[in-house]
Amino acid sequence: MKNAELWGGLGWLAFSVFVVFAGRHHGIGAVNDPGSGFLLFWLGLLMCAFSASILASAVRAGGPSLAWLWQDTRWRKVLVIIASLCAFALLLDKLGFLLAAIPLMLVLLRAIDPVPWRIALPVGIGATLAIWWLLKRLLLIQLPAGLLGIG
Repeated sequence: MKNAELWGGLGWLAFSVFVVFAGRHHGIGAVNDPGSGFLLFWLGLLMCAFSASILASAVRAGGPSLAWLWQDTRWRKVLVIIASLCAFALLLDKLGFLLAAIPLMLVLLRAIDPVPWRIALPVGIGATLAIWWLLKRLLLIQLPAGLLGIG
């Protein structure tokens, strides 16, 4: 009962069964006329197959214990990520997408597995601008502009 893969497989199997029933509830439809639950239903079945294969492997070969999975977890970095995402969520409407996302990217690039500033600055700014352009200009999704009206 200390097999982490067994418990993970059981958890994913339960979730995938829920997804299958949610898809059926919304209506599957047909291939040429799919309902709103079509994708959920078939993804749920695929997830069931994957979780069943994990379960079969865990029963046959065993797996690591639950304690082993958490053995070398870097909790300080996990807390930095959580705090950064909470700050981003709180500041998104006030500062706007660009002014909130660029510092988030820089904190994540420098604090998690640090990269040099000469890489962090262009990647953090460039990736944020690319995502902004894709969402705002190409997909025409309205993003929060913030106090300064940029973004």
